[in-house]
Amino acid sequence: MRRPRAHLRAGHAPPVMAAPATAPHPMPAPFNVALLGYGLAGRVFHAPLIGASAGLRLHSVVTRQAEAVARDWPQARVQADPAAVFADPDIDLVVVATPNHTHAALAMAALQAGKHVVVDKPFALDVAEAQAMIDAARKAGRVLSAFHNRRWDADFLALRALLDQGALGQVAELHSHFDRFRPQVPDRWRDRAGPGAGLWYDLGPHLADQVLQLFGPPQAVYADLAMQRDGASAVDYFHVQLRYPRTRVHLHAGSLVPGGGLRFAVHGSAGSWSKHGLDPQEDALRAGQRPGGADWGRDPQPGRLLRLDDDGRMRPCAGPQPHGDYPAYYAAVAAAITGHGPVPVPAQEALQVMRLIELGLASARQRRELEWSP
Repeated sequence: MRRPRAHLRAGHAPPVMAAPATAPHPMPAPFNVALLGYGLAGRVFHAPLIGASAGLRLHSVVTRQAEAVARDWPQARVQADPAAVFADPDIDLVVVATPNHTHAALAMAALQAGKHVVVDKPFALDVAEAQAMIDAARKAGRVLSAFHNRRWDADFLALRALLDQGALGQVAELHSHFDRFRPQVPDRWRDRAGPGAGLWYDLGPHLADQVLQLFGPPQAVYADLAMQRDGASAVDYFHVQLRYPRTRVHLHAGSLVPGGGLRFAVHGSAGSWSKHGLDPQEDALRAGQRPGGADWGRDPQPGRLLRLDDDGRMRPCAGPQPHGDYPAYYAAVAAAITGHGPVPVPAQEALQVMRLIELGLASARQRRELEWSP
């Protein structure tokens, strides 16, 4: 029988029964999670992070890779059809980590079945799909969140702290890079022509979400999307400029950058901050490490902060060096389901990301800057 807590509407805490003063408070049972997909996103990111959350339990995985799941998560059930977990009354939360073009349909089916839902990025293919998902969540009274895990990158947390402190003054330029050197086109759906494929849908949502968190919607967007590699059939390069009243933001990713390494460069009226190298959590997860421990998320290449002193000279200064914290996302999901915290990455914020992605696609097609309409 399904546990009564699974029937709670999002934002409502369970009733608390009176107990003798000497009775210990029992720990609530973890929510059962069904993971749809066991490719890169499901295997490397979602399953380990769900497994590391005290409030969640990986109950089922929908995949054809039964042997891999049995090896990695022997307690989890393997299903061949998403409909099986949608119909299972023991499932509380569904995580959609399938190919991008399937996200909206699967998320809405899960919501209609009364499940809370997490959707891997990109949240949807376009604004219309994203709005339909939000409407379905509102009707079902369930939590709907996008997995924008790079809000919890060590470097982004450091940058956000610097801007909150006003350490750089008025920001004039922000350059956000995610470059790679992958000259051969892999044979996978992300690199084949089709809905939701290509680098703008893959890395674009991460960079878009981060800048929207820092500065909000821009006034206008200009996007240059390209296919640079031999044999490419999907976008493998983007350079996107976001225009704000005084600030200019540049989002950049390429697949033919052998000497790359720049992650952020931020320049303001009081100083500059630059960062090379990526947050270490993805590499740790790919290597099979499980989240946790004092060193989890510690960045071995912290950013370099230069600040203007009273003599008008730039001097190096100590800057914030927070640890990355991907596990915080699923801890917050569990709290949101019980009504004890806000939804991490609310669906309305994911919709704004899709507006930027969609506007970038239109700008690249038209080869001109496009205004962000209110």
